[in-house]
Amino acid sequence: MVLVGHDGHIVYRKAYGWRSLEPVKEKMTVDTIFDMASLSKCLATATALMQLEEQGKIRLNDSVAKYIPEFGKNGKEQITIRQLATHFSGLREDLDLKVAWEGKHTAFQMAHDETPVAPAGAEFRYSDINYIMLGELIEHISGMTLDEYAQKNIFTPLGMAHTRYLPPHEWLEKIAPTEYDEHEHMLWGMVHDPTARRMGGVAGHAGVFSTADDVAKFAQAILDRKFVISAVSLQKMTAPQQPPNAVDLRGIGWDLDTPFSSNRGEMLPIGSFGHTGFTGTSLWIDPTTNSYIILLTNAVHPRLRPGAPAVALRTKVATYIAANLHLTPSEAERLRMQSITGYNEAMAGTRRMGSRNGLVNLGVDQFEEQWTHITEGTSAPHLSCHNTPCRVGLVTNQTGLDSSGQRTIDLLAKNSRLKLVAIFSPEHGVTGSLDTTAIGNTVDAATQIPVYSVYGDSDAKRHPPLDVVKGLDAVIYDIQDVGVRWYTYETTLGYFLETAGKTGVPLVVLDRPNPITGSFVQGPVADAGRSSFVAYWTTPIRHGMTVGELAKMFNDEQKLNATLLVVTMKGWQRGDWMDSTGLTWTNPSPNMRSLTEATLYPGVALVEGTNVSVGRGTDTPFEVLGAPWIDERQLAAYLNARKLSGVRFVPIRFTPTSSNYANQLCHGVNLLVTERNHLDAAELGLELAAALVKLYPQQYKVDRLDWLMVNKASFDALVRGDDPRAISDTWRDGLEAFMKVRAKYLLY
Repeated sequence: MVLVGHDGHIVYRKAYGWRSLEPVKEKMTVDTIFDMASLSKCLATATALMQLEEQGKIRLNDSVAKYIPEFGKNGKEQITIRQLATHFSGLREDLDLKVAWEGKHTAFQMAHDETPVAPAGAEFRYSDINYIMLGELIEHISGMTLDEYAQKNIFTPLGMAHTRYLPPHEWLEKIAPTEYDEHEHMLWGMVHDPTARRMGGVAGHAGVFSTADDVAKFAQAILDRKFVISAVSLQKMTAPQQPPNAVDLRGIGWDLDTPFSSNRGEMLPIGSFGHTGFTGTSLWIDPTTNSYIILLTNAVHPRLRPGAPAVALRTKVATYIAANLHLTPSEAERLRMQSITGYNEAMAGTRRMGSRNGLVNLGVDQFEEQWTHITEGTSAPHLSCHNTPCRVGLVTNQTGLDSSGQRTIDLLAKNSRLKLVAIFSPEHGVTGSLDTTAIGNTVDAATQIPVYSVYGDSDAKRHPPLDVVKGLDAVIYDIQDVGVRWYTYETTLGYFLETAGKTGVPLVVLDRPNPITGSFVQGPVADAGRSSFVAYWTTPIRHGMTVGELAKMFNDEQKLNATLLVVTMKGWQRGDWMDSTGLTWTNPSPNMRSLTEATLYPGVALVEGTNVSVGRGTDTPFEVLGAPWIDERQLAAYLNARKLSGVRFVPIRFTPTSSNYANQLCHGVNLLVTERNHLDAAELGLELAAALVKLYPQQYKVDRLDWLMVNKASFDALVRGDDPRAISDTWRDGLEAFMKVRAKYLLY
């Protein structure tokens, strides 16, 4: 049975083949009632779950054990409702069917007794136990059985008159039978799924019977935003809700992009959603083309055969239909690529489209080309100089180079339209080689221009000298950032914006790449009211922005009133890692010596304020972690068992020559990045801290961790011993709010 809806109308509705071959041979009809199998998850359970969430009766980030304490044992204490709904709970695929059992409450008890086979949040593992538990949760919260709840709150309001659990006997002649059970009885009007059957026919994962027409009503209500939940809840339900470091995209009850997404076909875009059922049912809904595709087959009748589920057929049908919905293949591909790009931006950390190897023109390169326009007012905005030539200051260090390797200092010093009269150096000094707070004013050896330090052991020493800035026509900022909140060059940028707002002296930011891409936004958002030199504003640990974008956001959101000009790059794309730009790596700071270290930095650096070595004083800072009191094999085994995406851990011993445990033998782990696009670096830092808290509670001093985390709720949960994935789930709301603000300032 095939039914297609497009632009609010049913454009194709036709039955093919046979409804049954045994016990009688009957042709398929358009009103055939099918066992929907796992489509029950989205038709009933997930929809009911979102209704309860919308009513404030549950929260997706709550642990299941908060509502059903019996579930919280055998390592399941921290499993959240969201993890059940997205199949990231770590539970196995199904309850044990090799032993004799009957009854819904027996199934619930068996689920309570389960032990996870993987850590919660570590991997996508499709599990019917997840939805068995969600069914129990719905019954527990609502006080109704799942079938009663679904009938009253979903099927009846949507006018789905031929949809229900436990179909009545009078429906039998219209129902497609499935296969013979173990007693050689044809399953006809009785749920095919053996677990649901043992539960009495009503379960969170299976048991709903319906027709193509009724499923069409359900799908059209979603597209029309006239569903049984609000448009906001519907958007949340059908948007990616999996852990941020996961590759497989899942909504609440809906498949977005996983190995199970065969019914999306080759042309429907990411951004659409659907589900399949083992009996041969499938539904896919695409808001982009305002369409839905329903394919209901009887793939297990009369006996289950290898390869019987029509996976290949689903793909071909969806591809053919998408190609004929008044979309040419190129138009469909364009829509698909646009939606992929949108998802990459909306769900940082999920995937990258690939990399390029073209040369990026930096802001300084563009500034060289635009000097005349900028200083003579033929570009808007531009520099209005009170002096001829313009007196400018430059905030820079050793990273201030154009794409050919020339220093920005030298380029400005020899430019006839500008007069470089002051250089301002951030942490580590103008050469980037000093690892001390005792950095004084100096003179640039090549140009003899004075260098004013804006770093020191007090807040006063970290702000620009007002008397120097007031004598300038403009300040130019050109420093390579690493894309992490606590990298102090970002705070220096903020301080110069503040000074620009107070003095009226314009600030020109020469933009540079975020070396760890502008596609990933990760970690907790810093608490408001806790700004410091390592947390200038309420950004997450990994913000996915360039310095130019940060400058715009800082200036506008904090109402600093600076006259700001950002000279953008040419050829940089948000998903570019530094090694995709064609630019030469220059160490931004003494211990940031490679892109690998920058990739690990948002995670490993989180714990460096505590009593561990993160490799400072070795050849590989931020690639190792250790202390004299750590058992390297134990720590590596524990962390590898957590199955963190994109990283593995190897036991190691090392002796740092400086910083923590200088000249002492440390035992710990070497961190190996296996897939950087899958790595949630902020969650990695949380996992490292949690492992140390758990394994070495007497030796590990966690107190200083919140100095960089700047999120008290997360820190308290860590000290309390909560599971790291449960903690990182609580970051989602803050990240979503930040993403909305961030979107206003993106330049690429």
